[in-house]
Amino acid sequence: MTNIPLFANRTQAGEQLAQAIDAILNQQIADQVTNPLQIVYALPRGGVPVAAAVARLLNCPLMIEVAKKIGHPENPELAIGAVTASGNVLWDEHNVFFRRTPKSGWREEALDTAISQAKSLEAQLSPACGQVKTEGATLILVDDGIATGMTIAVAATSLKALSPAEVWLCSPVAPLELLPWLDEWGDRLVILSTPKPFFSVSNFYAEFHQVDTKEAFECLLQHNQDIINSQKYI
Repeated sequence: MTNIPLFANRTQAGEQLAQAIDAILNQQIADQVTNPLQIVYALPRGGVPVAAAVARLLNCPLMIEVAKKIGHPENPELAIGAVTASGNVLWDEHNVFFRRTPKSGWREEALDTAISQAKSLEAQLSPACGQVKTEGATLILVDDGIATGMTIAVAATSLKALSPAEVWLCSPVAPLELLPWLDEWGDRLVILSTPKPFFSVSNFYAEFHQVDTKEAFECLLQHNQDIINSQKYI
């Protein structure tokens, strides 16, 4: 076990992740594998600075896929599932707390709360993203770290409905034991580090401030002003 952070901040982590993704794409070109357009999707809010570094290196649009954890009513910090703003739902049915029913209809209430939060965040951030053509593209889904995998998995499900060529799940850090499960949700998994023990994502960053909506919006807008309107993604 080490107390030395793996990354200085989200931007540095994103730059390292971008290099790994770019190397895979370049190898595909060398192997004469069809290389469709790439579009980077961030899981906001924390995933936006990481994804921005990836989109910058790949010179492609930066979009969002909003997913929120569904919290248990007796412990909102405990994720018993996740849902996207578009309504895709994934329940953690193996979680012992999922089976507990403190009151009638609690799952529906928890789901409604999470969907409302997801839709609200999407409404605030989507104006910075513009429009893209996803059919036949490689969609690169990025978060700043994966703990349970619920949000990135349900987000991948939502992206698959957009008729892409592939959906990649990408993150600087994730638990090693989670990789086989994560691999089921995407066409490719790109994880830089799988440290043990794994306590929380924040432990692996020297600086890990909470990204607010304003910061995420400005990051998206700054990138897409130069990309979306000048290329063939519209």
